Amino acid sequence: MIVGLISAAFLLNSCEGLGGVSPIFPTPVSPNGQDIYTLYEIISIPAIIVFIGVEFALLWVVLRYRRAKQRPGYVPPQIHGHTGLEIVWTVVPLIIVLAISAYSFVTLLKDFQPVSDKNMTIVISGHQFGWDYAYPDGFTVHQQGTLASDVTPFVVPTHTLVRLEFEGTDVIHSWWVPAISGKTDAVPGYPNYSWLKIDQVGSWRGECAELCGVGHSTMQIIVQAMDQPDYDQWVKQQLATATASPSPSASPSASPSTSPSP
Repeated sequence: MIVGLISAAFLLNSCEGLGGVSPIFPTPVSPNGQDIYTLYEIISIPAIIVFIGVEFALLWVVLRYRRAKQRPGYVPPQIHGHTGLEIVWTVVPLIIVLAISAYSFVTLLKDFQPVSDKNMTIVISGHQFGWDYAYPDGFTVHQQGTLASDVTPFVVPTHTLVRLEFEGTDVIHSWWVPAISGKTDAVPGYPNYSWLKIDQVGSWRGECAELCGVGHSTMQIIVQAMDQPDYDQWVKQQLATATASPSPSASPSASPSTSPSP
């Protein structure tokens, strides 16, 4: 069974090459992505311990008190009404759930608020079916969803705290790049916020995490981080394209190298 689960995980992981997001949690590359990864570990460890404990207790009871090994009319020891045990199995789960809730709430407040010390703000608009990225330099990257090839990347500079403001233009969408940030909804008429700060060159995949219509699966995301000189050159190219065409579809420069998606 364990071998089967591991094999299934590897097969699912291979789906990333088809445009999807790997189900295996990628290595975080932004502090808020690391916060979510840490939260994931903190929740998973006690959950696994509780699961193993419950399954072990269940297995022990089944084997120890199975009918085939007992004399006719045998009744197992009864602990119903044991005040101490009832207090323990009520209070301990309550403490675990409250601790998880408190830590999750702190992480949400930290990672999904409009940061005040940002270096730049980019407005991300979700539409059926794609994303628009409005840069403070005066141009917008229009990215239309597709599964036939890689989508137009969302380019950011490295070592830069980027405030992300999300909005929806038609229905609710959800921007999600697991290595960078948690799922952030793009809701019509209601701005949402997150941020990122990537300190290495590379590209990372994500997707829309909200079922938003028949083209939902095409709303892939590629975040590409460039060193500042390459990013400045890319901005110049987008400004030149925007000047030449009133409705440009921005694309990244082919010059900077990128590391493979995790």
